[in-house]
Amino acid sequence: MGLIQRLAGIAGYEKRSDATDPSWAAIAPGIGWPAALSARAAESLSTVLACSTVIASSLASIPALTYRREGDDRVEALAHPLRRIVRNGVNDLMSWPDFLEHLIVSTLLTGNGLAEIVRGSSGLLQGFRFIPWGMVTVAQLSSGRLAYDVTDGRGGARRLLQYEVLHLRDRTDDGLIGRSRLSRAADTVAGVAASNQFARTFLDRGAAPSGVIEMAGVLTDPQRTALREQFRARHSGAANAGSTLILDGGMTWKAASISPEDAELLETRKFGVEEICRLFQVPPPLVQDYSHNTFTNSETAGRWFAMFTLSPWARKIEAEFARTVFPASGPYELELDLSGFLRGDPATRWANHKIAIDAKVLDANEVRELEGWNRRPVETTEPEATGDDA
Repeated sequence: MGLIQRLAGIAGYEKRSDATDPSWAAIAPGIGWPAALSARAAESLSTVLACSTVIASSLASIPALTYRREGDDRVEALAHPLRRIVRNGVNDLMSWPDFLEHLIVSTLLTGNGLAEIVRGSSGLLQGFRFIPWGMVTVAQLSSGRLAYDVTDGRGGARRLLQYEVLHLRDRTDDGLIGRSRLSRAADTVAGVAASNQFARTFLDRGAAPSGVIEMAGVLTDPQRTALREQFRARHSGAANAGSTLILDGGMTWKAASISPEDAELLETRKFGVEEICRLFQVPPPLVQDYSHNTFTNSETAGRWFAMFTLSPWARKIEAEFARTVFPASGPYELELDLSGFLRGDPATRWANHKIAIDAKVLDANEVRELEGWNRRPVETTEPEATGDDA
């Protein structure tokens, strides 16, 4: 009997036929879909897209290691299926970095990232299948556990039970379903979107004219239209830049200046970048905002990002794998090794290696393994010949 069948037979676990459970409506149907729609709209803001991408791609790029506890020791579990999945991909269509990036971005933008845990008939872990949150409806069953109804976009639907999915959540209001930080700070996001929309309208429609032609007297409508069209044909566009303006009939040209309110538009949009970065806890230099950047604080920003942004998310992912993927009483655990960020900083990485060797925390061969090199054979020295040996 496989693991899934055994779990289904244990008292307290749900059966898939619980589709008519009276508590199905405990959580509103379609709860993920409005969040997904607002997330897609929010990604049109470049800072939202950049912040979610830098967090997800950074966590997806670091080594993911599977360990086994043996008493007080911890050794890497080289034979565990998760190690193969990390190296070869979570399924035929998605690599491990792609999978983790999708899961984290979904959690950042909708508050929830969901993946089906794929197991064989014997219960052995075979992979994962990412599920867009907009395709999910959640129900709380009479047992108190959650069930997930997943649509396939073609009219089909299937139910996944709580022990069959990996559910990564942002902070929740009820302890069950994560809530998007975009919805928590809806006014902030709406304000940035409004400033972007104003800028686009300003540029598209020319909210302020570049100049005014003044003359004495009154033009008829045909004269005004002819003058406007003639002026636009001869002096508008890049091809007519710098052309000489000739006026007659007492006409004069007066350049129009942008109002102070319009001049503040650029500063408003710059402040919007900082607001979104604050929302995702991403240092602005990491999303190409260098307005307050120096060589010193850019290096500090990288460390800050690893400590206060990536580390909490890495711990959340590790805890979710321990809760759902590995057996509750098993010795296995996942670790996202944040030291992988030192790959791009060889000076700091080798300085750390030297400190570890000098303090006898690591030896030279262990450092070589960390760098992906083969162990160096242990050198043996021949004993010196003595007089008796001679």
